[in-house]
Amino acid sequence: MHPGASDQRSIHIVDDDPAVRDALGVVFRLEGFAVSGFENGDDFIAAALANPPTCVILDIHMPGRSGIEILRAIDAAHFPSPVFIISGRGDIPTAVSAIKLGAFDFIEKPFDADTVVKRISDALDKRNGANANGHGDHDSQALKLLTPREREVLGQITSGASNKEAGRNLGISPRTIEVHRARIMDKLGARNAADLVRIVLSG
Repeated sequence: MHPGASDQRSIHIVDDDPAVRDALGVVFRLEGFAVSGFENGDDFIAAALANPPTCVILDIHMPGRSGIEILRAIDAAHFPSPVFIISGRGDIPTAVSAIKLGAFDFIEKPFDADTVVKRISDALDKRNGANANGHGDHDSQALKLLTPREREVLGQITSGASNKEAGRNLGISPRTIEVHRARIMDKLGARNAADLVRIVLSG
């Protein structure tokens, strides 16, 4: 079954914290979504594979199956619904792993629930028209704006290296890596590490 087969959009919220599930559930219901909450990966996987929702919000750090393991279990890269990762530890290696496994976006805690709703609604709207808008071509052009050194730094970042590791590999300081990363994100219009990785993969 295709996600959103009915007129009402649906969302699955997967988080072991009931307060997070409740808070997000309230705001998404107010936005007209049909909401289902799951406190563990196994229950979510069974429900999602049987009847994919319009989109998924998935906590990356959970007891039992982690968010990364869940992304693998549902084959997120080919799953019909976009998966938005939420995490209290928004480190770049985790974002890289999640995006490469098919996650659509990466949202760091603490977050404002209304902001999450807007980001997901905007993303769903853009996703529906992404192919028509030639988004991949835009990203390819943006990558050409980078200097050779910025391309080297970007390669380190998207391979999952920390600032310290990237600095050691390139023979420059972690602080210099941070400066290059800020310039790269500005040039590519990336909000966070997830954006950065997605742009590179689609470019």
